[in-house]
Amino acid sequence: MSDWLIPYLVFNGNCEEAVNFYQAALGGETQILHFADAPPNPAFPIPDQVKNLVMHAELRKDGHVIRFSDTFPGNPYSTGNNISFSLEFDSKEATKSVFDVLSEDGTIEMELQETFFSPLYGKFTDKYGVQWQVSCMVK
Repeated sequence: MSDWLIPYLVFNGNCEEAVNFYQAALGGETQILHFADAPPNPAFPIPDQVKNLVMHAELRKDGHVIRFSDTFPGNPYSTGNNISFSLEFDSKEATKSVFDVLSEDGTIEMELQETFFSPLYGKFTDKYGVQWQVSCMVK
């Protein structure tokens, strides 16, 4: 179905600290992308207080991946709902198909769309309350 099922942990402003903690404990390589690192988009300007928050981070070790981010201020956050699963596909067709099936009767947070990091990406909570991020990794 997908190439990877990846846990995605969300933090409330302390993501970079958490990533560094997990790397120190588990080893591996990290990559951290802050909101300020994203290309500017006049339709969605990044407030100054958000620029140093983590938009996306990864910890990779021995073929395993954990992903992380800070929640965008104003979005609901509580310990316990701060994990989602990320599915990556090699084609837009597979991405759309799984998005459509898993999001049925759920709540779509971000419709499938092209982003600067993926030709097709979307986020939703399924009908059982599980949070998902679905993306195509082929340009």
